[in-house]
Amino acid sequence: MQFKKKISNSNKLYIFFFYIVLFINIILISISSASTFKIKDLEISEPFDANFNKEKVVNKAFKEAFIELISMITTSSDQKKIKKTSINEVKSLIDSFTMNKERFINNLYIVNFDVSFNKKNTLKFFEKKNIFPSIPKKKEILLIPVFVDLQSSQVSLFNNNIFYDLWNIKKERFFLLKYILPTEDLEDVNLILKNSDAIEEYDFKKIVKKYNLEDYIIVIIYKNFNELNILSKIQINNYSKIETQNFKDVNIDDDKRLNSILIELKNTYENYWKDINKINTSIKLPLSIFLDSSNHKKILKFESVLDEIDLVFSYKILQFDNKIINYKIIYNGAPNKFINDLKTKGFELDTENQNWKIK
Repeated sequence: MQFKKKISNSNKLYIFFFYIVLFINIILISISSASTFKIKDLEISEPFDANFNKEKVVNKAFKEAFIELISMITTSSDQKKIKKTSINEVKSLIDSFTMNKERFINNLYIVNFDVSFNKKNTLKFFEKKNIFPSIPKKKEILLIPVFVDLQSSQVSLFNNNIFYDLWNIKKERFFLLKYILPTEDLEDVNLILKNSDAIEEYDFKKIVKKYNLEDYIIVIIYKNFNELNILSKIQINNYSKIETQNFKDVNIDDDKRLNSILIELKNTYENYWKDINKINTSIKLPLSIFLDSSNHKKILKFESVLDEIDLVFSYKILQFDNKIINYKIIYNGAPNKFINDLKTKGFELDTENQNWKIK
């Protein structure tokens, strides 16, 4: 009888230590997998001469990584407010960095950096500057550029359309939108020509349907002597917008000038996409979520999902025993959005009671 009691006590002790170890592991995993904004494979070069200083290279990488980050997650107007942020303040936002592919070419030292910015600290930094950053979501979008020469009354989709030719030649690393241009198709050309007299009213649906993309931008470029008037019809994530822009003193044969116009157009579309995905850091919704503590795989997957969800500002464990884990989560959005975020990641929430539980 005493022997059985000893075994029973040993089992209880084993279970107790097992949960203590599991709890410590979960905490360590949470810390090590803290959410970050990552800038990868950033190439930095510096003259390799008597004045060469590796610290200068690292500082240059941090500054350029910061510029790339803000170019990716903030609108053009907000970028101007923080582009001159001091290197010390930039360093305070960085979690870690790695250097690789070091090489020397023609008296140049060249190296590639991966830089990780702490998401929580970075969002706090933006909040202090009264800037709402965006979720850095990449997206494929169909772009149909129609070139209208008002002098010759010519409408072009493919041939003699310099905008079609140049659109995808220059790509910035920080751009989130990937443009799919229509393939040369005689039927599309005939549709454009047939509707050329009322091209602004034409809906382009017959052309759009061929590409199985719900998101698209129709760009109609009117050339009148040295002036360009550009109408953009933007359709992204069921949001629609019409944008008009005017450019004067344009030489259509000047590729450099045209590329600057293309960059301005692309920035317009990037800003619109960022506006759709803005994180409102002023909203700090506290959520209490309960999870079965015996399902270790589910625990790890849940924390991994929390790290992936951009609107999760922070989370921690409030309570832990052999039955449940209670997480406190701070979320920068509405409750329904959080429920939907979890659902898309494979987690169903039981919200019938005051205490929400993972099913």
